[in-house]
Amino acid sequence: MDERAKIEVLLHQGFTLTKIGRALNRPVSTVSRELKRNGPKVYRAERAQYFTGLRHRQKPKHSVFSEEMKDFIVQELKNKRLSPELIWVAGKKRWDDFISIEWIYQWIWAMKFSMAASHKYYQGLYKFLRHGRRRRRRGRKRSMRGNIIDRKWIEQRPAAAAGRMRPGDLEADIVLGKDRQPGLLVALDRRSRKTWLRKLKVKDADYVIEKVVDICKEIGDVKTVTFDNDQSFAEHYRLNKLGIETFFTHPYSSQEKGSVENRIGIIRMFFPKKTNFREVNDQQVHQVQKLINERPLRMFNYSSPNEKYIS
Repeated sequence: MDERAKIEVLLHQGFTLTKIGRALNRPVSTVSRELKRNGPKVYRAERAQYFTGLRHRQKPKHSVFSEEMKDFIVQELKNKRLSPELIWVAGKKRWDDFISIEWIYQWIWAMKFSMAASHKYYQGLYKFLRHGRRRRRRGRKRSMRGNIIDRKWIEQRPAAAAGRMRPGDLEADIVLGKDRQPGLLVALDRRSRKTWLRKLKVKDADYVIEKVVDICKEIGDVKTVTFDNDQSFAEHYRLNKLGIETFFTHPYSSQEKGSVENRIGIIRMFFPKKTNFREVNDQQVHQVQKLINERPLRMFNYSSPNEKYIS
């Protein structure tokens, strides 16, 4: 803008294009093109600046965010339920110039509010974000927990288990479905975050602990299991006969087994609340277990639980 203002003043004073070029330290051809583009009759600096900006805005631009990238994001988000961060990690392996994490977020939310017909296919993508439809609940905590015999609290857990120093220390919880009916038993290895899922037909303590025993036998070397105070885990002492110690979090302290709670948050992306698990088969459950265990984790430098468990 400063140079255009000087051109306007020098033209008004009668300077030739050659002298104007020397004054600006520019080739005379540059000054000539500027006048042809922005002021063939009367040159005005502000008007020339406006039309230059207009041309830049209207000219075709190279778009880094290709349709192929958009399709990739849709598939990773819908089918694998990956977060934008994990999509970015996977995308960088395919494209050197893959868009940023923030760009992915901004695009997803822009599509939600876009009214363009060409964007209709992408409008519902925000629903697949983990916190896309978060709702808060207040109060009404359940207090009728009953009594669980031979219960040891979490602070009695060995230091190796508390510090995630070894494999074989599990956390377990239950995912409920529609009408608070039983859905899934979730067990997680604290060190690697590798997860095992079992479909539940009932919440009976005898039935649930059999499922826990089944998972422990599949793993092979389980040392401890940490439960919450659900009555479904009342027969935990049966694990002691297998040489497995059991421990319990304090009431209303779900953060004390935060790893399995985090995994349940991921599971809810595949099986939302109010899912009727009677319509879910074992093959679907196994597929979700596979996807979760192959999901990269930032804490492991984007290695998966499967890779961490093997190592």
